[in-house]
Amino acid sequence: MANEPLPPFSSSVRLKYVKLGYQYLVNHILTFILIPIIVGISIELARVGPDEILSLVRFLNDLDLIYVMSTLFLVIIVGTVYFMSRPRPVYLVDYACFRPKPNFRVPFSTFLEHARLVPQFDERTVRFQVKILERSGLGEETCLPPANHYIPPTCSMAAARSEAELVIFSAIDELLNKTGMRPKNIDILIVNCSLFSPTPSLSAMIVNKYKLRSNILSFNLSGMGCSAGLISLDLARDLLQAHGNSNALVVSTEIITPNYYLGKERAMLLPNCLFRMGAAAVLLSNCRRERSRAKYRLTHVVRTHKGADDAAYRCVFQEQDSEGLTGINLSKDLMAIAGDALKSNITTMGPLVLPASEQLLFLFSLIARKVFKAKWKPYIPDFRLAFEHFCIHAGGRAVIDELQKNLQLSDQHVEASRMALHRFGNTSSSSLWYELNYIESKGRMKKGDRVWMIGFGSGFKCNSAVWKCLKTIKTPVDGPWSTSIHRYPVDIPAVVKVL
Repeated sequence: MANEPLPPFSSSVRLKYVKLGYQYLVNHILTFILIPIIVGISIELARVGPDEILSLVRFLNDLDLIYVMSTLFLVIIVGTVYFMSRPRPVYLVDYACFRPKPNFRVPFSTFLEHARLVPQFDERTVRFQVKILERSGLGEETCLPPANHYIPPTCSMAAARSEAELVIFSAIDELLNKTGMRPKNIDILIVNCSLFSPTPSLSAMIVNKYKLRSNILSFNLSGMGCSAGLISLDLARDLLQAHGNSNALVVSTEIITPNYYLGKERAMLLPNCLFRMGAAAVLLSNCRRERSRAKYRLTHVVRTHKGADDAAYRCVFQEQDSEGLTGINLSKDLMAIAGDALKSNITTMGPLVLPASEQLLFLFSLIARKVFKAKWKPYIPDFRLAFEHFCIHAGGRAVIDELQKNLQLSDQHVEASRMALHRFGNTSSSSLWYELNYIESKGRMKKGDRVWMIGFGSGFKCNSAVWKCLKTIKTPVDGPWSTSIHRYPVDIPAVVKVL
């Protein structure tokens, strides 16, 4: 027995619990320091006799009344300035997503048949699009607007306006019905749509439809890509800080009709295969009366812009091909550029949300590599300690795979993103809200849970927002998943053969 070797440390000690103990110690270090101090003060106070107490009372009686009042007045002023200068809380009262009807559905067989009937596509172009679709992660129920069901697709201004009215008005109508908010009580309106920017604007279209007030603060964001929804949130937050007791309506969408590419450039054919119709309407407020029924509170928004780099600026680029046909060119370096933008974004986000234990480990790793030249891999903070839920922009299977790998997320953490991509396709800036509704519909959202939304967009931008859940969301949840949540999650094979 004496000569038997000791068992290896990794098998005799559960390292997971060692790390948990370290995290608990560091995250509660102030508590551990203050408790002995408080106990010591309490013991000393207990030892104070009646004579000392009487002496303290006489000392207070001898103080000048003016001095006491001046001190009290100063405390009141400092307290008032503090409370007045605090940022106003921004609440998410509720949101609604466009629900496409079954007749808008585009199964793989329909996509293939239509592609072959479009006269501008040759067989080589058709096969390339089908190959992309087979590996895209999209399912058989994604939807395209009515104009795209024609052969060839009708890319007219009238058809584009018709799609915009359909998806935007449907989402807003549902939101107003859910919240009981009167259009006249909306103070701020922000609309983001990247590739369709008519005159009058989409925001003007909403003002006209719902007869909003003449003094409404109205904004229309275009050309900012799939992360524009989070830019709209940031703008709404800033406006709500400047205007108290206000309500903000944020509408995020992408209009597919005018952007169907009929050329043969492979880098410009990808959006045909990935993008589908969708929209989301979000009601934000800083009114105290809305606190009781609000679902979430916005805690952080972090924006990263890599446009100073030429490769990043051109990696998602609208241009004409050699035949003069307009489309979106997606660079082969897109994923590498997105990864770099994500690193910059989480470098800013980390100190805001990560527990002290993770921040210290990251700092020690950085010092070891930079100062002592240690050949260590960079320490990747465990963001699972900061968030319970992740809404990753459903831009495509490769985007979700890359973020899952880089952030070391579990399959359940990215389940909402994968299922939203499968059921609805890439709905651009509104995809994050389809994902949030998936989490709610599964009954996973509890009071106190934190949600991290991450979006990528042309320019190149990586933006993220953090929400804190204010109440447990009970099921069933009304929304785009109400008729199909019982069928999810589903297994998504690496390749779905169409041909």
